[in-house]
Amino acid sequence: MKQLISKPPSIPLLTLTLLLSPYGANAATPKIDLARMGTVGVAGSFAGFDLFDPSKNITFDPSSSTLLVRATDGSLSPIAATNQGGSIQAACSLDGKLYVGGLFSNIAGVPVQNIVSYDPAARSFNALGAQNAGVDGAVSSLYCDAQSHTLWVGGKFRSPVPLDASAVQQYGGAVARYTPANNSWSPPPFVGLTGSSSQVYSITPNLASSSLLFGGSFLTQFGSNISLAQNISNPNVPQSSGATPFSTSLVPVPLGGAEIVGSPSSQTSGYSNASNILCPSGADGPGNSWRTLDGSRSVITVRTFRFITASGVRLGNTFADGRGAKTFSLTAIPDNDVLTLTYMDPATGKNATCSDACPLAHDSSVPYQDFLFPSSRTVTGFQVTITDWYGASAGLHILQLLSSGAFASAIGSDNGDSCYAPGASQVQQAGSWRTVNAYTDIAGTTQNVLIATFPVGTTPANAPSLTYNPYVSASGNYNVYLYVPGCQNLQDCGKRTTVKVTVMPGANLPAATTTISQQVNDDTRQLVYSGPIYPSTPSYTSTVVLALADSPAGTGSDGQFDMVADGIQFLLTSPIAGNSTSANVNGTLTGGALGFGFYEWPLTATAVNATGVLPNTTITPLDGLATSFYSALGPSASTDSALSIRAIAPYADNQIIFAGQFNLASVGASNVAAYADGNIIKVGGSGLNGIVNAMVSASDHKTIYVGGAFTGSADGTQTGYRGLVRYDVASSSWSAVGGGVNGVVWDVSMVDNQLNVAGNFTHVYSNPSDNVGTPVAGFASFDLTSSSWVVDGGFLIGSMTLAVAGDGNSTAQYIAGNVASSRQYGASGWAILENGNDGQATVRPSGVKLGAITPSSNPAKVKRHAIGSNPWLSAASSHTGPVSKRQTVGSSSSLPADAQSPAPAVLAGAYWTNSSTSNQVVILGGNFSVPSSPAGTGIALYDAGSKELKPLKGNQVNGVVRSLLVSGNTLVVGGDFTVAGVTGQGLALYDLQHEQWLSYPDQPLQASGGSVTVRSVSTSTSVPNAIIVAGSFASAGSLSCEAICSWDDSGKQWQPLGNGVRGQVAAVDYAGSNQELMVVGGALTLSDGTPANVAMYSLKNSTWTALGTAPGTVTAVTVNNFNESSIFAAGRTSEGAPFLAHWDGNTWSLQNSGWTGNTIIHQLKLVPLQDTHTSNSILESDRMLLISGAIDSSTQGSMSSTLYDGQTFYPYLVAASADGSPGSVSSFFNSYSTFSFNHRKFLATGIVILVSIAIATGIVFLLLLLGIFWTLCTRREAGLAHPNPEDDDDESSFRHHRPSSLLEHINAATRTTILGGAGLAGAGAAVAHRKGDASEDTHADPDMWARAETPSDVMGAAGMMSEGEPGDVNRPTHARYSFAGGAEGELPVAAGQEIMVLDDRDESWWYVRDPTSGREGVVPASYLY
Repeated sequence: MKQLISKPPSIPLLTLTLLLSPYGANAATPKIDLARMGTVGVAGSFAGFDLFDPSKNITFDPSSSTLLVRATDGSLSPIAATNQGGSIQAACSLDGKLYVGGLFSNIAGVPVQNIVSYDPAARSFNALGAQNAGVDGAVSSLYCDAQSHTLWVGGKFRSPVPLDASAVQQYGGAVARYTPANNSWSPPPFVGLTGSSSQVYSITPNLASSSLLFGGSFLTQFGSNISLAQNISNPNVPQSSGATPFSTSLVPVPLGGAEIVGSPSSQTSGYSNASNILCPSGADGPGNSWRTLDGSRSVITVRTFRFITASGVRLGNTFADGRGAKTFSLTAIPDNDVLTLTYMDPATGKNATCSDACPLAHDSSVPYQDFLFPSSRTVTGFQVTITDWYGASAGLHILQLLSSGAFASAIGSDNGDSCYAPGASQVQQAGSWRTVNAYTDIAGTTQNVLIATFPVGTTPANAPSLTYNPYVSASGNYNVYLYVPGCQNLQDCGKRTTVKVTVMPGANLPAATTTISQQVNDDTRQLVYSGPIYPSTPSYTSTVVLALADSPAGTGSDGQFDMVADGIQFLLTSPIAGNSTSANVNGTLTGGALGFGFYEWPLTATAVNATGVLPNTTITPLDGLATSFYSALGPSASTDSALSIRAIAPYADNQIIFAGQFNLASVGASNVAAYADGNIIKVGGSGLNGIVNAMVSASDHKTIYVGGAFTGSADGTQTGYRGLVRYDVASSSWSAVGGGVNGVVWDVSMVDNQLNVAGNFTHVYSNPSDNVGTPVAGFASFDLTSSSWVVDGGFLIGSMTLAVAGDGNSTAQYIAGNVASSRQYGASGWAILENGNDGQATVRPSGVKLGAITPSSNPAKVKRHAIGSNPWLSAASSHTGPVSKRQTVGSSSSLPADAQSPAPAVLAGAYWTNSSTSNQVVILGGNFSVPSSPAGTGIALYDAGSKELKPLKGNQVNGVVRSLLVSGNTLVVGGDFTVAGVTGQGLALYDLQHEQWLSYPDQPLQASGGSVTVRSVSTSTSVPNAIIVAGSFASAGSLSCEAICSWDDSGKQWQPLGNGVRGQVAAVDYAGSNQELMVVGGALTLSDGTPANVAMYSLKNSTWTALGTAPGTVTAVTVNNFNESSIFAAGRTSEGAPFLAHWDGNTWSLQNSGWTGNTIIHQLKLVPLQDTHTSNSILESDRMLLISGAIDSSTQGSMSSTLYDGQTFYPYLVAASADGSPGSVSSFFNSYSTFSFNHRKFLATGIVILVSIAIATGIVFLLLLLGIFWTLCTRREAGLAHPNPEDDDDESSFRHHRPSSLLEHINAATRTTILGGAGLAGAGAAVAHRKGDASEDTHADPDMWARAETPSDVMGAAGMMSEGEPGDVNRPTHARYSFAGGAEGELPVAAGQEIMVLDDRDESWWYVRDPTSGREGVVPASYLY
């Protein structure tokens, strides 16, 4: 299959190295509760990433070969690597284990010899046989035989090792067998294959899995001196361009005794009898043709009332008076199936298929056409329905049922004359036979069979026998079947015994004898011979003898044996040379004929020695390929080691496509050809112009996918294949697979309608004409349904040699090769994460991919960032030397220079709910292109419902987007860019609903030097109409507001923030119960000159305050759950060292991160956990700090995100750029604006229900008492104030004293009991903390909007569903009307808004969640639909 390299010296180096660390790398990765955060995206400058797993944290050595497993979602996980210089070339799965072969001396540190087994369950490798065992040379192919539980091994070796000298002599080379059950090796039944370069590249089963087909570079030899291929065929069969290539081999079934009805038949004399067309004795005309009534559809029905095995029908049209059949259909009897037929189109000379409107040629030069069934079929008759006609009426001249080869009945009278046959098949009886009438499987019908009864103990010579002499019209390979009537029908089961059947193949070949049992309950057909039949004359009849077995089985009944005889059938599997219209290159197979590159081994055959001269009795239908191939290659077959068959693909019985490296000038085929009908024939023209390394067939074997080192057809008429091509068997034509790849394909496999391609390439192409491809490296998957390359999957850089599927019990796929870099998930700068089944994060496939940016021909004012690796700071990989003056850190005067980010890079993300579709839309910003027409840049919209990626409509961003904010239907975009038609740079507003850029007054942001860069756009709930814009700029229009400014969206004007600050802002976050405190990080000083790299601004009183003295310039900042006394900041000190610091309300404390000077931090974010950690003075137990960027740790290596619990760092995500170097993460972004950190402890469901009932009962009782007391008091007051009852205004009283629903009070009380004191406010009550104490929640959420666990969550947590519980929680619904929701606990919604139902047990009020904001509350049920 693949060209192997020379075996290198053994270097026992395990290249998959686990990174050990006392800082958490080996501890279990903490589980973030992503579901609490809504939809969570990760963005950055990367092409792939791993979610950290300490057991898989490895490095790669491209000089070794790495084995990886590919999951159903395309994600990749490395398993192990070989020694340096090793290669993996073949693999297959058997009984839950993977067997791997190639050229290597160890794998995963286990010493082996070129082959090994891998147990996925135990994750262990083991040698085959003894320790350090294997084979003494390269393994090129493996076949796992699930039926015999045997592993077949092919390659370039002599024998397994270790073996003693005598055992080695049992192996002929190139092939060996391994039996896992006893962990032992054995030679193949044919000893081995030798000659030429003695290498087996391919081991493939035939379609029936009854034979193995070996392809490679080796010689075989057959030893008879008799000419086997006699070129004998029936000369009486007329020639027709509508005939099949083997028409003369299919003897028409005699239908003289059948019932034939044509309706409606013509009344014209000589044309009314449909029997005239079964075997017409003369030319088309009266007495030899049949017509239907003028203008009528017609049906011809043929019933034989016995089962016949047929392969098709032969139809010849009538031409008299311009009449004839135009189209027809064929129905099988008794199944009544309309059959799909295959025929040769006389007009094109190509195969075609039809079913309900099969065309019949109306050309007198085409006397007939053969229409074949998909496979041989047992019928009792058939029906031809003529649906259209030429002239005044339809008609036919020939109608014949084609047999599957030849046949003979034990009843002599049933052997009628066949059309064109020189005589009928014969049968000869010896001894006493009697005719018995037996029922058939056809209701109400019987058939005659023969029975011979004789005493037990009769010798075979004296016992009755029967000799069949079926007429065989042409040479071919046949399966011979004996029909045995069932004993239950004939009521003689006790008398049945065994018989021997002897078949005479002809041409002086030795007879083949088979012993079979006739003790069968039901009618059966038993195979008695498979091989060539060679007629010696055109009137040749074969000989089959049915006789008593040499050692009859059974004891008989009443001292008697019964022997039964029905019929014999010859089923043609393939013609032999001389019967095909294709080019014949093999001539005759004569004594001592040499074969090259191919050998077929029937799995049930008798042992032979294929390294010597093979007897002709072992010849199989496909062995002619070997001799034909040798003859076509000439003497070079024995001397040119490059010549080989490397891949084999069967597509029909005894018909195969074979490919490799060869040129057959006599056939006109290069590197790929077919063997069919005893001949080598061209496929799809002249073949391919380069070597073929691998092939794989579709499940129907009608399409074959070919991979190798070619670019088009061998004759140059077809181009654009680029290493990968599709061959259609029916049309014999090639077509491109996408646009191919830009290198060599070494292996192809198919899983779930996806074509997996492994090789040495770096790009794939969508169309043959494409010049720009999609970057991949060594492995790609092509979806055959959508005809496109698969976007989702793992990330890989390497030259791959293997792509195979697991066994039927596993969905795993395996790939192998020289890997430079690999990550579990491939992603073009962004991905969506969600909780997996094990609690760890997993990636939700997006089905889309961002692209690189093609340089613009019209450069914009802002230079596009096209190269680099991080959002706005220098990449870790870029900072390998001293920091330049422009990048000086630690100073309050400037931030590090904004680094360029290689496209595609996503630097910001946001979410928006499209009201027209109710779908959630992910908005991405950064440096990338959006594959579309026309292409977009900088901003992309991803519709999670339709999985559609599209750019913004209108003018595109020219530059880099660094921040995004969605406010209603307005998208606020910040960064370093311009947009044509939008004033200024660095900031723009876009109307998502109307899909257009918005204009704002001519007050653009301006920089005193250089360009404007906006790094943060945000809002505070305390100032709802204000958008806080921060970054690097000097003013907004004429307003001086350096680095940070407020845009009043209602007044459409800029507002300063107090006295302002000077410098540059990197990040903004908020604190306080109503986000009234803004925390800003960067390189800053206050207006009075106070250094303040972290400053706090009060939105209430417009004052700035420096938060102590931060350790250096700040690049990221975050507030712990709005608590102004718990703030984290990261950046660089004045010495250039990275730092992480915590503010406790009084002082900054450095956290011992162990980061090196290359580290850049882009984002800090507090995330909720599924579990808890030990609480400490830095962080509460229910949350961790997620740190993202380009992180380089002296103890943990490179990573892109890490988690911190206040004491320990846990690597979380490791990203890689497109060239394999470390990537970076710019941000995690989530759809819920607020979420809960709290972990609530719940009682058992039963206890909760009882407590709830008790509390509710108490509340009801209390309410009743209060009601009684209130009634008494009001009546007393009413009596004093209104002596006259008529003066009381009842309606006014009702309006001012409108009671709340008693049921709502009970529900509220129950919910409060279940959820704890927070009630509906839930986590919202914990939005801020008491100053100086980060562990207690004291601030109330004034809006009472907080995400909290619902009653349905409690029930679900308890694992129970009681009557009255919601049947389907977390289901989406929509608001029919708008609901203001002004009361406590109510959720305001807008008409058409999508919300999630959490609790629907109350028929009036449903408890719901807004998926956009994460807020929860009750809404009237009638308002929802």
